[in-house]
Amino acid sequence: MGTKNIGLRNIEVADTKISSIDGQRGRLIYRGYDILDLTKNSNFEETCYLLLYDELPTASSLTKFKNSLSSASVIPKQMQNNMKNWRKDADPMDMLQAFVAALAGYYDEEFSDKNSSYARAINLIAKIPVIIANWNRIRNNLDVIESDPNLNHAENFLYMLTGEKPDNDISKIFDVCLVLHADHSFNASTFTARQVASTRAHMYSAASAAIGALSGELHGGANYEVMKMLLDIESEDRVELWIKKCLKENGKIMGMGHAVYKTYDPRAQVLKELSKKLGKKTNEPWFDITQKVEKTTIKEIKKTKCLDIYPNVDLYSASIYYMLNIPVDLNTPIFAISRVAGWTAHIIEEKFAEAAPKPALYRPKATYVGKYCGPHGCKYKTLDLRTK
Repeated sequence: MGTKNIGLRNIEVADTKISSIDGQRGRLIYRGYDILDLTKNSNFEETCYLLLYDELPTASSLTKFKNSLSSASVIPKQMQNNMKNWRKDADPMDMLQAFVAALAGYYDEEFSDKNSSYARAINLIAKIPVIIANWNRIRNNLDVIESDPNLNHAENFLYMLTGEKPDNDISKIFDVCLVLHADHSFNASTFTARQVASTRAHMYSAASAAIGALSGELHGGANYEVMKMLLDIESEDRVELWIKKCLKENGKIMGMGHAVYKTYDPRAQVLKELSKKLGKKTNEPWFDITQKVEKTTIKEIKKTKCLDIYPNVDLYSASIYYMLNIPVDLNTPIFAISRVAGWTAHIIEEKFAEAAPKPALYRPKATYVGKYCGPHGCKYKTLDLRTK
């Protein structure tokens, strides 16, 4: 098997109308709309609607969609009580995966038509931020804060998390972050969601599996690792020595480089400006440290390996969430708050594709490279004949 096929790289497995990445030119498209246009002119609720329904909403349809999200922004009391039985130091992604799967036990999964799938998508988009905020309050022995129907999606999460309603600048910055993370074609977690959906498993199972994929440090967990790196560096004057030492020891600079983009990640461009704005507002050093990490890594990689490298979406998002006073271990769950919009859109597309042929169960072929003991395989020895 050639190395180009490792991890299904460059293998087209399905058609999609949801999003497109141009890695050479650094462009990301949601349903035909450039992500840079959406971050300037749209908001997360509109973006969710676009990803799900393949068009931007009218004023009345957006109001109806927002009302549906607001109505679903509550989890059963029994689920809140179950959270209290978890260890307070449990990984938030493990908690999120478990309780998203558990939603199937509270909500009807009997019907499998497309319209009911949209209702489940709205339920998931609405409930994931509630689960995360509730868990953070419970693990810190604080009272749970219910969602406020007068707040938008971004504002509501920050309010439920902290108990304080964010100002306009903060809510807008967080809203743009959600728009940027909402979908990214067949990334690891989205492909996982589609693979599970291809078995005709229900949406909660597919979303739960996607959360498991997102938790890994090579995917959604990368922004958590970025912030750990920044905290370890501590100050701008320590960046160059830290980067050189890491590279000398064959370490990985988290937040730098991307499997698809061969130029600047368009999401990183926007996040860099947001981090800069937030750094000025909070008077904290994390943007300056991050920017120096970027510049130093680019310089050192170019000098030692003659390669061009650019920031990805994780580099600047980590500093933004930290300056928003969000616990570092919630960085990856926040990724899920946004990406669930893309997951659910892909699950619906996978199950109800209009184009022929209909989607089939994903069943890739593997090349066996294990041992052969003779032409008919290894000869079985009973336990008493095995000497080692």
